[in-house]
Amino acid sequence: MRTVIVTAFICIAAIITGYFMLKPTEKERRLPVINPIDIEEEMVETGIQRIGYGHKIQPFSFTDQDNQTVTDKQVQGKIWIAEYFFTTCGTICPKMNQQIMRIQQEFKNDNEIKILSFTVDPETDTPEQLKTYAGGHEAVENQWYFLTGKKEDLYQFARKSIFVLKPAEAANLGDAGSDFIHTNNFVLIDKEGHIRGYYDGTSNKEVTQLIADIKLLKKEKPD
Repeated sequence: MRTVIVTAFICIAAIITGYFMLKPTEKERRLPVINPIDIEEEMVETGIQRIGYGHKIQPFSFTDQDNQTVTDKQVQGKIWIAEYFFTTCGTICPKMNQQIMRIQQEFKNDNEIKILSFTVDPETDTPEQLKTYAGGHEAVENQWYFLTGKKEDLYQFARKSIFVLKPAEAANLGDAGSDFIHTNNFVLIDKEGHIRGYYDGTSNKEVTQLIADIKLLKKEKPD
């Protein structure tokens, strides 16, 4: 009987040891690269829905809260977070941008990390409106950009690059009178322009995970 117990104990110890030896450490863990085929079809522009490899953020050019042009060059070689919102939103946007403030505070003065908030309502969200909103959220200059531009360009970027807008089921369901609904997702993009994760911007738990994943990307070496 004693031999059986000792043998069982050794087996359990070996299993536990093996598990921790084989379990990826935080340093070894690698975030997936997300392509259009991995996303719900309604979020993706028709024609690119079946792309399963090599998707990167497309070039863009928008206007920020300081009435300055911001392009993809500003985030080239950076880790960045993207969201869609609008300043007059009284539902999920305030929760999302409170969480963005958490992210900004965590990476304050870190030039490697950028935050881009794109409006779905450019008619209302002029640079002046965005400047006021940015001030109310203590946005750090050259780190957190609030972006506006032509509605068509904003929507095409969302549908072809970061996949956070879906067509409304009916016109009156769209945010700010649009025919699109923005999600509550934050999008994590790496230094190469690949999408590496989606996170519920209203969830404290998921944003905590996003912060951890940003730190992981900071350590990641290019292939």
